[in-house]
Amino acid sequence: MDSPGYIVLSRLGAQLRSTQVSANNLANADTPGFRAERAVFAEFLQPRSGGAPVGDRGAAYAIDRATWRDTASGSISTTGNLFDLALKGDGFFAVETPRGERYTRAGRFMLAGDGKLTDAEGNAVLDARGTPIVLGPNDTRVEVRGDGSVRSENGPIGQLRVVRFDDPQKLRAEGARLYASDEPGAPAERPGVVQGAVEGSNVQPVVEITTLTAQMREFQFATQFVEREGERLSSAVERILRRR
Repeated sequence: MDSPGYIVLSRLGAQLRSTQVSANNLANADTPGFRAERAVFAEFLQPRSGGAPVGDRGAAYAIDRATWRDTASGSISTTGNLFDLALKGDGFFAVETPRGERYTRAGRFMLAGDGKLTDAEGNAVLDARGTPIVLGPNDTRVEVRGDGSVRSENGPIGQLRVVRFDDPQKLRAEGARLYASDEPGAPAERPGVVQGAVEGSNVQPVVEITTLTAQMREFQFATQFVEREGERLSSAVERILRRR
């Protein structure tokens, strides 16, 4: 394969990656607390050997550099469920998983049979001390205040562990709801907890569909170029063989 073939192959790989990211965003448009992602690409220039014309920058290849996360908050909708919690600030709830402490914006919590407050996957929601929040059988009127404190008619139960990170882009996504970090986050001073509400995804479906359609068209254009380049090479080989 010559340089044009390798160049368009790098573009196809980058375009495929971009399409996958957009498709994942669209699939999680209704996932509570989901943050949309965007692919980041760079250009690698390979100087041409020999006498290149003036102004020729060389062969430009597309490189998949990274994926960045849109940290804008999603819309908060009222549900009336006592254990649905949303965050107005930039923090994350902490939950206990078999892999260690993880962080989430998806505050659709529920009460397990043993009294633990858990997320949709059964992970225990942690308090400020790093231990699971447990409600007693007589705690029927549960109140969660804006500062994250949890209490019932029987008195204080605990304080939600809500943490923030200086650079949320360093968080590693595990599935659509959880994030992992190499360093523990700092306690959020003003978590802005809202009881009876859930933060939705910050994905805008119309924008994602439009972006995905454009990406698919660009992918098709690149594949057409590959086909035509293959035809050009085949024609060149045939002409060379005929001369021989």
